[in-house]
Amino acid sequence: MGNCVGRQRRERPAAPGHPRKRADYFQHSSESDAVNRRNEPLKKERLKWKSDYPMTDGQLRSKRDEFWDTAPAFEGRKEIWDALKAAAYAAEANDHELAQAILDGASITLPHGTLCECYDELGNRYQLPIYCLSPPVNLLLEHTEEESLEPPEPTPSVRREFPLKVRLSTGKDVRLSASLPDTVGQLKRQLHTQEGIEPSWQRWFFSGKLLTDRTRLQETKIQKDFVIQVIINQPPPPQD
Repeated sequence: MGNCVGRQRRERPAAPGHPRKRADYFQHSSESDAVNRRNEPLKKERLKWKSDYPMTDGQLRSKRDEFWDTAPAFEGRKEIWDALKAAAYAAEANDHELAQAILDGASITLPHGTLCECYDELGNRYQLPIYCLSPPVNLLLEHTEEESLEPPEPTPSVRREFPLKVRLSTGKDVRLSASLPDTVGQLKRQLHTQEGIEPSWQRWFFSGKLLTDRTRLQETKIQKDFVIQVIINQPPPPQD
């Protein structure tokens, strides 16, 4: 896997004594090729693909983490892999201006306008697997274990509410009614009630850290007028 195609390809097992090569994701090129190579802006259209098997959101994240954790070992420059990772996450959050700025700052060119095939300024070729760029159309929504083990909500008698400001990746600011004992999972459901955003699509960040569903606001040490970032990863509509 790793090519941007409409369906995942099954990997053939390596022959005995011949381990799989990592060159599928990286390839050296000459500098003369880099000079003549065209560069297109990053396309805003989200790539559509279907997994060979229905995949949960947790399985997709694990698959992505495994790739990004080992990507620098595919050869190539670590700073380029880091830039590609940041650009991929920004593009999936629909922040294409940020994604393009990251690519331009790292002198990464896209001959076809997608992150499937990229080149650095030395002409080295990098390829990202499609599962790092968009979720499959047959992605399964799931209730996380954290949600099922979530502690009960506090009683109204001890609840002291205050307005909590969250900023969606769409650019919209939303105010929720929160209290310090509230968990992120509870607030996700409140955001779903107000804005219609499924809890499984929401990723909450504060001070650069991902907040789990069981995290209570009092544990984040959030103060008045602070803003929580909410990245929305909405799966594409199923194909007919």
